Amino acid sequence: MTGDTHSSTHPPLPPTTEDDRFNALRLLRSRRVGPSTWRRLIAEHGDAGAALDALPDVARAAGVDDYQTCPEGVVAAELKAGAAAGARLVFDGEADYPAELATISDAPVALWMLGDTRLARRPMVALVGARNASSLGTRMTRKLAAELGEAGFCVVSGLARGIDAVAHDAALATGTIAVQAGGVDITYPAENTALAGRIAESGLRLSEQPLGLQPQARHFPARNRIISGLVRAVVVVEAAAKSGSLITARNALDQGREVMAVPGHPFDARAAGCNMLIRDGAQLVRNAADVTEALADPAPAPQPQAQPALDIPAPPPDRRSLQDTAALHRDILSRLGPSPIAEDQLIRDLHVAPGQVAPVLVDLELEGQILRQPGGLLSRVV
Repeated sequence: MTGDTHSSTHPPLPPTTEDDRFNALRLLRSRRVGPSTWRRLIAEHGDAGAALDALPDVARAAGVDDYQTCPEGVVAAELKAGAAAGARLVFDGEADYPAELATISDAPVALWMLGDTRLARRPMVALVGARNASSLGTRMTRKLAAELGEAGFCVVSGLARGIDAVAHDAALATGTIAVQAGGVDITYPAENTALAGRIAESGLRLSEQPLGLQPQARHFPARNRIISGLVRAVVVVEAAAKSGSLITARNALDQGREVMAVPGHPFDARAAGCNMLIRDGAQLVRNAADVTEALADPAPAPQPQAQPALDIPAPPPDRRSLQDTAALHRDILSRLGPSPIAEDQLIRDLHVAPGQVAPVLVDLELEGQILRQPGGLLSRVV
């Protein structure tokens, strides 16, 4: 029994009756049930009601005794809070669920939406970047957001301070979507309360989390994979060498989206991440035309990425491209599970030079996707 591991198995139909929707949400809110586990339980048991009945036995077989499903009162309170906030609960497979997002392997089972849900059916581009945005970064973001909106794109970001807030504000007139790490009724940071209110009136706020949930650090990487999953391209305006924006960019690569970046001065730490992305193959962005031209040719909807097997490099390249690094990330995660294996065994299985694997393992460990255990053992966080 696992939590939010990847799965490309989506349910054939969304829940229909009110009882079905109630049970579907109750199953999703039960302990240790993430998107992939939810979908596996539905596939195995037919519907959420049957899955809820079977869940204690499933948990017991996985070594979890005295398992309790989410209480009915908790789900009833969440639905009541959603109605009071004016939010809608949209399940994967329903008309207002974003089509691009449905193609990613770990797509949210359901989203709370607050605002104009029609925006979820528009073509989208994400603008993300530093919280301590520079004056030039702010000006660039405002110009990009306004021009992309005029070109017909809905601008997506994460409602953080800095680049995110500027992108939302500049795109309010043409359409913007704020993806939140906490509940859709919770504004974080508090300084963006007024902006969040304006987005709820003329844009769209969405979240996969329960209403009333205060965001914690672990919620932000999950939020970032929704930002990249919604869009055709992620544009990084400013980002430090280690930042959440680069996690969003890596998610975008894994999901088959375009990754673009605005260059900056080498002496500015806020440009280090963008310059690294461009060095490694991301498209350089000077203006909105660079983005729209890259997306001008109709492209098929991205499909869930299979786990590719890497060929043995001979000799290994000195520096991996963004695509190679994303492939190595996927390959490592596909080979790891809850049971620990030796790091040297993993490297032998990958047929990749240890010097190339080591920094990728560090990245995955910092992102919380793998766990390093005593004795040189590695396991995947599930």
